[in-house]
Amino acid sequence: MSRVAVSLRVKGLVQGVGFRPFVYRIALASGVKGWVNNDNLGVLIVAEANADTIARFKSALLNELPAAATITEIQEERIEIQYFESFSILQSHNRSDEVTEVSPDIAVCDDCLRDMQTQPHRIAYPFINCTNCGPRFTIIRALPYDRHQTTMDVFEMCETCRTEYESVTDRRFHAQPVACNHCGPSYRIHGQDVATTDIAGLVSDWLDDGKIIALKGLGGFHLLCDATNNAAVTTLRQRKNREGKPMAVMMPSTEAATQYFFVSGEERSALTSWRRPIVLLRNKQSLAQAVSNGMNTTGIVLPYMPFHYQLFEYLKTPAIVLTSGNFSDEPVVIDNTLAEKDLGSIADHFVSYNRAIHNRADDSVLMVVAGKERLIRRSRAYVPASIALHFATEGIFAAGAELVNTFAIGKGATAILSQHIGDLKNAPTFEFYQESIGRFSSLFRFTPSLAACDLHPDYMSSAFAEKMNIPLEYVQHHHAHIAACMAEHKLDQKVIGIAFDGTGLGDDGTIWGGEFFVCDLSGYERKYYFDPVPLPGGDRVTDEPWRTAVSYLYKYLGTNVFDQELAFLKDIPKENIRLLLQAVDKGINCPLSAGAGRLFDAVAALTGICTHSSFHAEAPMRLEAAIAHGCKSKYLFDVEENRITFMKLFYLILKDLREGIAAEVISAKFHNTMLAVMLSVSKKLKAETGINTVVLSGGSFQNRYLLENALHMFKEQGFEVYAHEKVPTNDGGIALGQMAVAAKRRSERQGGV
Repeated sequence: MSRVAVSLRVKGLVQGVGFRPFVYRIALASGVKGWVNNDNLGVLIVAEANADTIARFKSALLNELPAAATITEIQEERIEIQYFESFSILQSHNRSDEVTEVSPDIAVCDDCLRDMQTQPHRIAYPFINCTNCGPRFTIIRALPYDRHQTTMDVFEMCETCRTEYESVTDRRFHAQPVACNHCGPSYRIHGQDVATTDIAGLVSDWLDDGKIIALKGLGGFHLLCDATNNAAVTTLRQRKNREGKPMAVMMPSTEAATQYFFVSGEERSALTSWRRPIVLLRNKQSLAQAVSNGMNTTGIVLPYMPFHYQLFEYLKTPAIVLTSGNFSDEPVVIDNTLAEKDLGSIADHFVSYNRAIHNRADDSVLMVVAGKERLIRRSRAYVPASIALHFATEGIFAAGAELVNTFAIGKGATAILSQHIGDLKNAPTFEFYQESIGRFSSLFRFTPSLAACDLHPDYMSSAFAEKMNIPLEYVQHHHAHIAACMAEHKLDQKVIGIAFDGTGLGDDGTIWGGEFFVCDLSGYERKYYFDPVPLPGGDRVTDEPWRTAVSYLYKYLGTNVFDQELAFLKDIPKENIRLLLQAVDKGINCPLSAGAGRLFDAVAALTGICTHSSFHAEAPMRLEAAIAHGCKSKYLFDVEENRITFMKLFYLILKDLREGIAAEVISAKFHNTMLAVMLSVSKKLKAETGINTVVLSGGSFQNRYLLENALHMFKEQGFEVYAHEKVPTNDGGIALGQMAVAAKRRSERQGGV
């Protein structure tokens, strides 16, 4: 067969994942001649061989990828034959300002773990890596991804590492963080001179002794303690000012995890993947009580840095708390000097290393529902991998929400979402937000031409977008929720959008959050919604859910309901309740809310499950944890014109409480009622519009029971139903929805479809 030549432009996650050596190896194996190189567009391959060989080569490209690599597109062009005599890897260079993928950080691979035991220059080396694993996003400063553009540039490779780095057939060929005991970063214990190889043993002894350790991780400092030592965990909570929120736990293996938690096949796959996220698992037996604080799930992560494995070689405990190195609501600390200053009142000992973290990244969190991974916090090992979309996003900046913020930038037909930022009301977090926008803009050569933000005038993210002095698209909060889910599933038609959320400003100036929309990407109609209720004290209701419960009871059952003894109010002075009702009557600091989250709060308080919250969404989380799973009963509700009203629900809950029905049963009946509401209203909308596609979004769908049963219910009833997978259903996914809406509206203004 005659020789042909093709140019293959490969796009996707193909840099920093061992892709060029992979291409080199399959080219040699198949007899293809030519070359491969990196540039800021992705990877370019020039291949010469007969047509059949080229076909086999392309098949191998697609089917034999390195673990962390993904291909989204291969652009093929027939080119002139140059009669190459071999296949080579060329020097990286820039071509344009078009986006390329930047690899997320990759957990240490099994080959490197073996090398830690056998390679003389890397015995017990705690930063071992190769082309298939190691830090990426957290150390990169600019593209293309080369050593001098990372925080490894201050470490001169020794002769041995240089030889590996330059050898095409070596697993460390152009592995930018490559180093060893002789030339690479090293750990140090602050205030002590300890050999690198001794540190893991010493830290393990401290942990087994009940101490709290600040340890520099991949994307920032962590705080560690023995997860079986209740006193140590309690002390950590007190020092960190994290009273009730569950702690994440690291365990050495899935085998260890199964001793304490139920682990499905899908959860095992998530735990052991190269991303190594925190996975929410159902409790089987307890670690220290203070770890989960009464919740029925715990976030579990397996080791992903070489040093983690070294710790577990020494540790007597089967589990360690691994929580962000920060005070609550502040960004995770990344600077060695600041760590001692900022965490000095929390940690007993500090362990850092001398390589800088350029991009801060918290651990990612997910749960598995209905057999699929669903991200709750998208950060380390997922960011900054782009999300391929079905519309042009070039130049769009999406500012995101106020809480659990992420932002997004648009390049080509992709969305590049930031790592988890946090609560922008916190000044250091807002500084982190602005810094990260600058870094993403520089890294991805992004120039904004259109901004999208939330309707809420007081959101810091909206204020930032308004000051950019470019055209601005305002996007209603819950429309953004639905649009985010539509975008990730490439939906571009009319859908029934169910947004169950805590707070979001509506078009009418009230707070929305229990919404049934008929919408597409560009617009929406608010068809049905939860009956609004005053929130006495405004934002105070999130910390004091009993206030919302009182408001609901007053709205539906009147003053007389407070003449009876209500257990959930036993510690609330009657004068406080009287003043609260007066404020409701006069409309003083009592914004109207149709939020589903506030309804969950009210029921959690009314049942005595949670009258006061110590962290965001504690009440709904505890209400879910209390569910009696065998109960299939539900309460009643009404649909009056466009409003879904809950007078019957509250009357019946009070009746159950008087009859001594357990809070667990009431919780189950309430959740089943929410499912019945969703199905009943969706059937109405289907009859009215003919639409059969349901999209679920909003923070309330972090509730595993609600989401799992909703997906099953809608499928059983013949609906097409979609929920989030790639981006969080909470406000961490809002930026993607804002981008999708802005892109669609821009396209329509420009005459697109």
